[in-house]
Amino acid sequence: MSDTTLRVERSGVVYRNPRPELRAVHTWHPSIALLPGGELVAAFDLGQGPESLDYRTWISRSSDGGGSWSEPRRMFGDPPGRPTTHTVRITALSDGLLVGLGGLLYRDDPERGVVNPETFGYTDMDLVWLSSSDAAATWEGPHIIHAPLEGPSFEVCHALVELPDGSWLAPTSTWKGWDGRAPEGMKAVALVSRDGGASWPEYLTVMDGYADGIIYFEQGLTVLADGRLLAVAWAFHESSGRSLPNRYSLSADGRTFSEPRECGLQGETAKLRTLADGRILCLYRATDRPGLWAHVARIEGDRWVGLGDAPVWQGGEAAGPGGRMGGGGSNASELAGLKFGFPSMVETEPGKVFAVFWCQEQCINNVRYAEIVVE
Repeated sequence: MSDTTLRVERSGVVYRNPRPELRAVHTWHPSIALLPGGELVAAFDLGQGPESLDYRTWISRSSDGGGSWSEPRRMFGDPPGRPTTHTVRITALSDGLLVGLGGLLYRDDPERGVVNPETFGYTDMDLVWLSSSDAAATWEGPHIIHAPLEGPSFEVCHALVELPDGSWLAPTSTWKGWDGRAPEGMKAVALVSRDGGASWPEYLTVMDGYADGIIYFEQGLTVLADGRLLAVAWAFHESSGRSLPNRYSLSADGRTFSEPRECGLQGETAKLRTLADGRILCLYRATDRPGLWAHVARIEGDRWVGLGDAPVWQGGEAAGPGGRMGGGGSNASELAGLKFGFPSMVETEPGKVFAVFWCQEQCINNVRYAEIVVE
């Protein structure tokens, strides 16, 4: 480790159910975007439960650097036709356009959840994208993404990534259908659009260990200062139901990725941000210690070189062993029983990062923020 230090300068709540005695409202899977004028926009999912029929994405805004947040409002209404729930992640492109990447989950059977506990497969779903040119006041879409490979389902794990040439990457993973069918296995991929979302004719294989019984999911993906792509993923051994150390992969040509290798982190969900000075900030749910942690690294050639670590949130029992997957039940039930995770971040000024994540506190799932200074 070097003399790099990390500290949480301030923290607080983006959203917490204000009246839990009246109604059950929990939150999951936040994402954060920074608009050109400095306003922050957060998207997060609200519902009674992680697979409930009222599960939808909502939007809140802050004009004071995250100190206070507007009352959440629905991102978009339900499309006509089949009953759906939805989940969406947002990002701001270089021109200020807000883009959401998510999934429409078809809920024809109201007694059936999203994940099949017997097969670890998903309900029928479509990947979608949306856009907003008025700072999240209104959204155009959802537009269905016709992927160039059969999932048959896909994971909604990441916001869209804009490449230096203007192309869009949609990081996701192929996933089993409800019946357990997985023609492409379960692997981390990135769908590619070179025409602003109008078509998605290409995809990149980011990490694939399915032949060895390893699922790579909840990937984080960032563009390095030298233009290469860096991905990190949760490595999950399906048959044992246990998480392996996080692994990373690099792409120099934007088309092929190196073989995954361990990065030294013992964690599950991990997300990345390339900082203004070229270093990498990784936020992840640790498995070897309680809570959500921040890790700074430098990529030297193809080596991940750790520079410093610090805890971001260590929220009591929810941050302990019950907050991760350990093979103690079905994979579906353990996934639904997670207590915190899914960080998302933006760099508001050089060396200062505003991050959001969800966590369970006093039996209620909240979205919290943390402002992290990297020195």
